[in-house]
Amino acid sequence: MKANPLPRSVAIPKDWRTLDWASVFAAIIYPVLGVFALALAFTLGLALDSLTLAWWHPVVALAVGAVTLVICNIGIGVLHRIWQHKAGELAVRAQIITAINCIIAMQGKLKDWVNYHSQHHRLSDKPGDPHNPHEGKLWAWMGWLIFRDSGDLERPTALWLRDMKTIQILDRHYSLMTLGMHLMLPALIYLLVWVLGGSLLLTFILHAAAVTARGIQFHATILGVNVFGHLKTPLWVDYLLAVLTGGEAFHDHHHSDPVSALHLPRRGLLNRLVDYNGTILLIFEKLKWVRDLKIAPQFIAQPQLPAQ
Repeated sequence: MKANPLPRSVAIPKDWRTLDWASVFAAIIYPVLGVFALALAFTLGLALDSLTLAWWHPVVALAVGAVTLVICNIGIGVLHRIWQHKAGELAVRAQIITAINCIIAMQGKLKDWVNYHSQHHRLSDKPGDPHNPHEGKLWAWMGWLIFRDSGDLERPTALWLRDMKTIQILDRHYSLMTLGMHLMLPALIYLLVWVLGGSLLLTFILHAAAVTARGIQFHATILGVNVFGHLKTPLWVDYLLAVLTGGEAFHDHHHSDPVSALHLPRRGLLNRLVDYNGTILLIFEKLKWVRDLKIAPQFIAQPQLPAQ
């Protein structure tokens, strides 16, 4: 008789040997640096006459932050709905866009992402679930992410993804690509702005806004899906978290109908604005960048019956 698995929060030692520094950086250090940099930029801009801080700088920073948040969510949404749950098949150009967005969102190697999520569905809210909120909300939020079992990371790529070149390349070069996206590319932009005589302060503010927004999106996703998605929450909380996660936080249906490209009904402008991860898949479908989209029956728009 097979023994039941231990709760992950008990089975994984919480010490320096199991601490995953890449996750610590992505989840804690990098977002803190973003918030600190944003506060520093505005403080220096207000305090020093030599720096020009315009009224519209915060407006542009908010816009850049919003765009960054949406880009990160679209990457995670397509990864989750298509690559994880096989709700369709992506053309190569859509695969590349999704991979880039996942690098911006700092989601780690996709084989690990898919393996953890597969365990979650197989053992949801039971011992063995990697982020069971009934073992502690803090564990389901960040504990499972920063303390890792080496056996989890040694699992091979899921069979249905193993032959996909995009995923092979991304996982093989993930660390280098992440350094390029989050360090080398910003450094190049700073250099170009300096050479062209642009505002380094504005560039710094926009960079800090993007880093901060990625941190907000990161934590909204793991809180909205792993914690609040498995607990009873008010409707307004569901919608707030859904806006911050592109619809991923709408979780009530997900374990009964995981194979769905949409998390809200196809009809209705509000649905398509809130569940924008699903909306981008509908756009990909129009562009023929995705095919064989699968949608849960309750989310398929029903034809309007004529009035009697």
